[in-house]
Amino acid sequence: MDPLSDVLSISGICGTLGARVEAGGNWATAFADVPDGAALHIVTAGSAWLTAPERDPLELSAGDVVLVGAGIPHTLGDAPGTRGSRCDRTATARATLAGEVIALGSGPVTTRIVSLAYVCDRTVLTQVLTGLPDVVHVAATAGTCLDDTVRMLGNELATPQVATTAVLNSLVDIVLVQLFRAWTADRPAACAGTWLAMAGDPVVGPAVEELHADPARGWTTSSLAAAISVSRATLARRFPAVIGTTPAAYLTTWRMDLAAARLRQTLDPIEVIAPAVGYLSVPAFTRAFTRAHGRTPGRYRTEFRAGVQPRERAGA
Repeated sequence: MDPLSDVLSISGICGTLGARVEAGGNWATAFADVPDGAALHIVTAGSAWLTAPERDPLELSAGDVVLVGAGIPHTLGDAPGTRGSRCDRTATARATLAGEVIALGSGPVTTRIVSLAYVCDRTVLTQVLTGLPDVVHVAATAGTCLDDTVRMLGNELATPQVATTAVLNSLVDIVLVQLFRAWTADRPAACAGTWLAMAGDPVVGPAVEELHADPARGWTTSSLAAAISVSRATLARRFPAVIGTTPAAYLTTWRMDLAAARLRQTLDPIEVIAPAVGYLSVPAFTRAFTRAHGRTPGRYRTEFRAGVQPRERAGA
């Protein structure tokens, strides 16, 4: 099983090509806070400084990739504190939506930046994107898969060819996954408490794989520990230390996300969905689903079909 692929799929993460910055001399452009989307910036040439509230300025070099979380206003510029007419929020917002080039600065182009935008279904309980730090920075590392993809993206934009749109759409998705891979490998301590922390953990990673492979099974901490050949005490201690929740709580959350997806995507009756996600009785399933999603399964399905936007859970 591949839990990361599972979670990326069920959380509805979707990436799009945003603004492209071509700048030189003194320049700056601001990215307003977008509550529902994360911004990813790739420096394909030159250098830039990223500034965000309550954070030290971050210098970016060619090949660097940085992901800025939803709702975090930030600025890219030639130096920290560059301000004035060089920083046009309206132009940036328009170019981001249209995928256009923003020409900035007082000199020849020395810096090129590609910006991508990612959104997800924030009502989904099991999340990767929304649980990350405000800023995730991966420095350029020659010979890595991320480095190769960044170069491919830059080349495709510089010299469009047949089916460039299809290639770019695929690369946008690949960049995010490879950012996750590179960040977890390079900064394991920074991942603590996030969903991604489990990926490289020798205990939690295999445990999550087992839960995703058979979510309907009547798992206990003991049976899960036995399945991955560790002691119950080790699993009970390690699981919350790595991703901040118990195996039982994680399994319940994952089951509720799977159930919600089936309610949205199929006509399966609740009597079929309940055992498929590990519940022997419909009342028990209904109680668990209502606690998780704030409405009964039947109402959830009815509202979705009526086009009512699901509400994000308080505190999510």
